[in-house]
Amino acid sequence: MMQRISLVDTAHNFIRENLRPGDIAVDATVGNGHDTLFLAEQISPSGIVYGFDIQQAALDSTRIKFRQTKFAECLTLIYASHAEMAEKIPDRHHGKIIACMFNLGYLPGGDKNIITRTESTLTALTIAGRLLSAQGIMTIIAYPGHSGGGQETARVKNWCEQLNTEQFKVSIIYGHEPKDSNPRLFLIRKLGSS
Repeated sequence: MMQRISLVDTAHNFIRENLRPGDIAVDATVGNGHDTLFLAEQISPSGIVYGFDIQQAALDSTRIKFRQTKFAECLTLIYASHAEMAEKIPDRHHGKIIACMFNLGYLPGGDKNIITRTESTLTALTIAGRLLSAQGIMTIIAYPGHSGGGQETARVKNWCEQLNTEQFKVSIIYGHEPKDSNPRLFLIRKLGSS
């Protein structure tokens, strides 16, 4: 029997190896703010984390979480869909984002009917791929087990398979055995040396 691994910890470890103080990062799905805070810890004191969520409650709880830290100066929360990243992130940071995290599904402890939607997720992934710097990284944790999650996970996998292998390197990690119903982590690195 395979040992379970934490997909969140695996994503954090991958990002920790690549993110430095002063870097620019994006949490495309703020949720309860755990990834947002993690990113801020890596890029402080002079970096920026852009955090996106369509639920004001998620942004509010994240803002409160940051009040108790020294990272509040690094945080820019945006009440908008991650599909609006290109418009909401200043042009001067396009092509300079070192890390972008997606944790799909619904807000833990929130309304399970409010979920990431396949079409906006795919749009956001495409935009994030353009906004990443050379050697920038993207992590996507997908959960097929909830309503709508199976379709979204399958489409994200398909999106990853369509990426140009000369521009992006993709790895897929399962938290448990690799079954269609199990959550998985997509690790994407943008190749290039610009």
